[in-house]
Amino acid sequence: MTSTGAKQAPHVPVLVSEVIGALAIHGGDTVVDGTFGAGGYTQAMLAAGAGRVIGFDRDPEAIEAGRSLVPDPRLTLVEERFSQMDRALADRGIAHVDAIALDIGVSSMQLDRAERGFSFQADGPLDMRMSKSGLTAAEFLNSADEAEIARVLRDYGEEPRARAIARAIVAARPVERTAELAAIVRRAAGFRPGQKSDPATRTFQAIRIHLNAELDELEEGLDAAERALRPGGRLAVVTFHSLEDRIVKRFFRERSGGSPAGSRHRPALVDPAEPTFERVAKPVSPTERELAANPRARSARLRSAVRTSAPPRKERLQ
Repeated sequence: MTSTGAKQAPHVPVLVSEVIGALAIHGGDTVVDGTFGAGGYTQAMLAAGAGRVIGFDRDPEAIEAGRSLVPDPRLTLVEERFSQMDRALADRGIAHVDAIALDIGVSSMQLDRAERGFSFQADGPLDMRMSKSGLTAAEFLNSADEAEIARVLRDYGEEPRARAIARAIVAARPVERTAELAAIVRRAAGFRPGQKSDPATRTFQAIRIHLNAELDELEEGLDAAERALRPGGRLAVVTFHSLEDRIVKRFFRERSGGSPAGSRHRPALVDPAEPTFERVAKPVSPTERELAANPRARSARLRSAVRTSAPPRKERLQ
């Protein structure tokens, strides 16, 4: 096992030992950390003996912090969406890699910074942009009509009171702060202190997913990983809610020879060609010990599989 010489990451990565086990890193492997964040997986990859790690993140703050957080010559940081990994790798002369890890959703680093506007735990501006560019959450909520806001809450937050919450948001505009939005949602949803779950959680999740096109990014990222992996390469994906997990589950089922199901996000495919993935592992959840140390891991689920030598699926369908 090789020492990274890196500083300790400020946040504990979820299911890290299970992810590293699924990646089965051998000495000298070229590995992609598609969601660099605070560098936790990258540090574990380097410690496991990776010869080179390419870390992707669309968040410029994560890339800037990563240069000092993980000062290892084997690490290359790329400010880019992971859906573009195969193109970015090719630009650097890398045709294929040995393993890829994706940790989907918002990072603890983003959640814990009130000025980024991802969480209602501390008041801050309604931002929620992972790349710090494009439409902010405040701009979306203050310009979209009630029907569009309700659609986002329903589709991406699975919110049963989407219409009532959307109506309340429109009536309260302009909405500029995270605390404002959380209070509006709680009133509209009839929230009472002491209830098990805070309805604001679903609304914040929905708006964040919408602004950052996270589900489209996940689907495109899985396709990019399929193109980037060599035969025998390993893909490990950690998700944090059912919308993400369903996409990953469906992807592995389809690409390992299962019946294509199709959805609003991914049309059904009819392709009798050979599978692009095999040895699809059973989903893994955190242990009680990990949950005690890191409650944010509660909804995490790891799925992984091994790349076959078959050409990428979409190339065969074109």
